[in-house]
Amino acid sequence: MGDAIHALPLAASAAAAGARVGWVVERAFAGVLEGNPSCERIIVADTKAWRSRPLAPSTWSAIARLRAELSGFRADVVLDPQSNWKSAVAARAAGRNVVGFAAPIRREPTSALLSRVHVTPRPEARHAVEENLALLEAAGIPPAVRAPDAAYLLARPTPEADAFVERLPKPYAVFHPGAGRADKAWGEERFAAIASALRERRGLAPVVSWGPGDEDRAARFAALVPGAARLPRLDVPGLARVAAGARLFAAGDTGPLHLADALGTRTLALFGPTDPERNGPFRYRNGIVRDMRRVSDDTVFEIASRLADG
Repeated sequence: MGDAIHALPLAASAAAAGARVGWVVERAFAGVLEGNPSCERIIVADTKAWRSRPLAPSTWSAIARLRAELSGFRADVVLDPQSNWKSAVAARAAGRNVVGFAAPIRREPTSALLSRVHVTPRPEARHAVEENLALLEAAGIPPAVRAPDAAYLLARPTPEADAFVERLPKPYAVFHPGAGRADKAWGEERFAAIASALRERRGLAPVVSWGPGDEDRAARFAALVPGAARLPRLDVPGLARVAAGARLFAAGDTGPLHLADALGTRTLALFGPTDPERNGPFRYRNGIVRDMRRVSDDTVFEIASRLADG
């Protein structure tokens, strides 16, 4: 999800330059692009199904359909910001004129073999969003949009999310203790301590956010913070509606954190193994907590209070 959000300025800038824009995205994150006015076509890939051995006949059929859809779009230029073999193969299937990053800065360096143009961003381009903009420049597209903006998601109908937000005490803060990797998780106990302190001393009603695989973490958080509201199962536009209405969104290096940031919500970003200068929130960088394992709860509370007070 974070990769898709960091690439939003690419589509917006290309569309502003008059290009027809197609976007290849994993099915799990296709909801991020729902209603994006910059995208003429969303091409969904189910690459997780391709990892089973041997491949089922239905998987081979799906791969063939994807390849036909990619080539049928007839792209003049293909941008590959994700920089791994999976994205490189998809990009190459979409067209010959692939603009990607140079091997030394790719996630999987040898995948640069499938790019025609190899881009090395300027040293001052430190954030992933800024690196992505270098692909635009190499493709001859003016970077008309320089920051991710996911406000289009708020135009999608979200009855369940709207009803949930309507019932919440105001103001409220959202806490997302889940993480894709264990070393990115700050711990629901520490999230709960901050949530309780913000409720008692700043009047922020706590809301716990979760995604697939986060159910146990969300349950433990709720048990530690009596009265905390727990999100129902929501799609991406629904999560966007809740995040946009929050006074504060607190999370580790996760997709929902980047979604909240792209909606203009103040974010408390708890980072450990990844570099927040490159992978942190793009808009609200004054809420970044580095080395989350060593920082004290008092320090985190002070940062959260400053953000919440505006």
